[in-house]
Amino acid sequence: MLKEVTATRYITPLREGGSLPGLVEADDFGMYVMKFRAAGQGRKTLVAEVVCGELARRLGFRMPRLVTVRLDPVLGLGEPEQQVQDLLRGSGGTNLGMDFLSGALGYDPLAFPVSPGEAGRIVWFDALINNVDRSWRNPNLLLHRGELWLIDHGATMIWHHNWPSAEASAARPYDASDHALARFAPDLTAAAAELAPRVTEDLLAEVTAEIPDAWLADEPGFGTPDDLRRAYARPLLARAAVIAERITGLGSAAEEGK
Repeated sequence: MLKEVTATRYITPLREGGSLPGLVEADDFGMYVMKFRAAGQGRKTLVAEVVCGELARRLGFRMPRLVTVRLDPVLGLGEPEQQVQDLLRGSGGTNLGMDFLSGALGYDPLAFPVSPGEAGRIVWFDALINNVDRSWRNPNLLLHRGELWLIDHGATMIWHHNWPSAEASAARPYDASDHALARFAPDLTAAAAELAPRVTEDLLAEVTAEIPDAWLADEPGFGTPDDLRRAYARPLLARAAVIAERITGLGSAAEEGK
């Protein structure tokens, strides 16, 4: 299971995106970018962060460490901004934290080229999880000590917002024309050969086991948290075998990037 920490101090809101994550200090003296269960799409966003973040880590991508963060709503009492107060008051219990990478910069594809191999691995992974939020407008990549780190996977696996149509939704192609790394001629053949065989039933069971039960409870149509964990794994397992052939939009994007 993910390490559990307790938030001891709310430092400041981080105003990238609409979910208003915050920088917090915890009882292990670490600093974390905290995502709240009361924000945006609620706990499903946190589930997506765990599934995709932990899968990325096991596939060899650089991902800030994830933890669960216990939050006492009393931390919000002294906050001057009403929106922050409401967010903290509504998020008591288990939330998600991501290691704060001090000194990291937001990635700019115009300033920092990457190899076709690295671009291919990241595009393939984003196609697998159907990440619609790694565009050139909003790369959701950090540059830390000269290396790319993946962050922010809340807008992925859109099929989990409508489970009855999950199978059909998960089978759809992935349009990579707006991807932040499309201009670098991603080598999808090499990426698929390396990564697809590693996405196994056992690996996905290991990844989904990291999701706290509290974020899976009372989901309509599922009897137990483990039933829902298996539902998260099935589309990813099926998608890994075929997604490289269903990625579209790279030809024109690569030409424009030259």
